Amino acid sequence: MSVRLKLTFSYAGFLMLASVLLLAVVLVFLLRYVPDSPVRPPGARLDLPGPDRTDLWRAFAPKAGAALVFLLVFGLVGGWLLAGRMLAPLTRITDATRRAAAGSLSHRIGLPGRADEFRELADSFDAMLARLEAHVAEQRRFAANASHELRTPLATTRTLLDVARDDPDRDSGELVERLRAVNARAIELTEALLLLSRTDQRSFTPERVDLSLIAEEAAETLLPLAEERGVAIGTSGDVATAVGSPALLLQMVTNLLHNAIVHNLPEHGTVRVDTAAGPRSVVLTVENTGARLAPRLVPTLTEPFQRGAARVRGDHAGVGLGLAIVASIARAHDGALTLTPRDGGGLRVTVRLPAAPPCPAGGGHRSGHVMGKSK
Repeated sequence: MSVRLKLTFSYAGFLMLASVLLLAVVLVFLLRYVPDSPVRPPGARLDLPGPDRTDLWRAFAPKAGAALVFLLVFGLVGGWLLAGRMLAPLTRITDATRRAAAGSLSHRIGLPGRADEFRELADSFDAMLARLEAHVAEQRRFAANASHELRTPLATTRTLLDVARDDPDRDSGELVERLRAVNARAIELTEALLLLSRTDQRSFTPERVDLSLIAEEAAETLLPLAEERGVAIGTSGDVATAVGSPALLLQMVTNLLHNAIVHNLPEHGTVRVDTAAGPRSVVLTVENTGARLAPRLVPTLTEPFQRGAARVRGDHAGVGLGLAIVASIARAHDGALTLTPRDGGGLRVTVRLPAAPPCPAGGGHRSGHVMGKSK
């Protein structure tokens, strides 16, 4: 039985039940005041018939039966029409679901009318379709970009092997070094893709993590690169304790610092790392000097394989997944990533994460210091 038929029978059944109860109450109270034998006033002739309870029942029963038949038909027809009207929004939702299952994610229900349960369901379904469509489009772009990025080292490797085959007298040491560099870049890209996939799955055990200590560790790790490029790194801020994966949060801060160092001024550049703790959230801010960035370009930097205004490769250019991994790690920790271009050039990156529950040890303030000297 369809839902519409079930609702029709339910409406008709309740209508019949209410009608039977009403007629029963009328009959009981009406017959209550009618005696079993005929009632005659004083002085009336005994041979004249008088109404009794049986006569009243015979007059009432046919009319009550006809009324019940009419109410049954009326309940079935009215219930069928009313159920169809009430279930009409479900038809539109079902049609949209079938289109989505067939691959059409651009269709929207757009249910009109007042805000009721069906409207809420339709709006929620439309929002889900919008998010799903955006996610599928992002995944398609990601797959296309990943295929392109992986094809480049493979094509380079094939070219080098062809050169070695066609020219046996060529110095093999140079070819081996170039093959090693190309292979290392392919491995780096593959590991970044795997890390991005694991981060989206949130497969980690949450722990208490102090972002200020994570920032200092990442700064010490990247200090040789900063000194090589003449960039000074400064860290300061409060003890900022969050809950998450220490390894992933270290990767997040390392990626931010690496980008801030690489995309900086040719000389005398600076990178500033600050942490702050609030009642409900902790904030990590990485700010660097550098070239001016167009405001419309900044939101695209978190997309995979985006390397700023120009896709220029260098020794430390990375694989174009740095900020994409940062955004994924922030989402996995229920946080938010904000990119803001600086007025004087460079970028300010802010990561806001939920604060860890307080513990008896309390918090504190860490004094800032500068690592690395400009050349």
